[in-house]
Amino acid sequence: MTSADLLVDAFGRIKENVHGAVADLTQEELGTQLEPGANSIAWLIWHLTRVQDDHIADVADLPQVWTAAGWSKRFDLPFDDSATGYAQTAADVAALASVPADLLLGYFDAVQAQSLAYVSALTDADLPRIVDTRWDPPVTLGVRLISVIDDDIQHSGQAAYIRGILLRRRA
Repeated sequence: MTSADLLVDAFGRIKENVHGAVADLTQEELGTQLEPGANSIAWLIWHLTRVQDDHIADVADLPQVWTAAGWSKRFDLPFDDSATGYAQTAADVAALASVPADLLLGYFDAVQAQSLAYVSALTDADLPRIVDTRWDPPVTLGVRLISVIDDDIQHSGQAAYIRGILLRRRA
């Protein structure tokens, strides 16, 4: 097994988590904030996808799927196209309440395809490349990819937790 195989497997697990968290939920459930100002499933999935899109596009020297493939226009959110979810307000989180599951998953799947195409071609020799000098020590490609995977797994797990609460409320 190669490093690329491990990365493909990890990103594949994220897809399972994301699709599992969204499956068969209503529009209202996707946008539900369990507490005022809390993240909704819709926001969590959008955010983890935006971070993956932003970070992978940067290290791969590719355009972001968000803008290049027209997803930002389809979502029509009331904030800048460069937004990824960091430092957003409760109102920004609430803006995702109107986004349907097929749009969330369509964008995620498009980003996932670009990510998998990139990581599947990597070699072990690629991973030590410095991709961000703003940190001490500077961030390597390998560390950046693990950071994206970690962030995505955490947020998809949060979405799954909210899903569980919402499904129990249905009963």
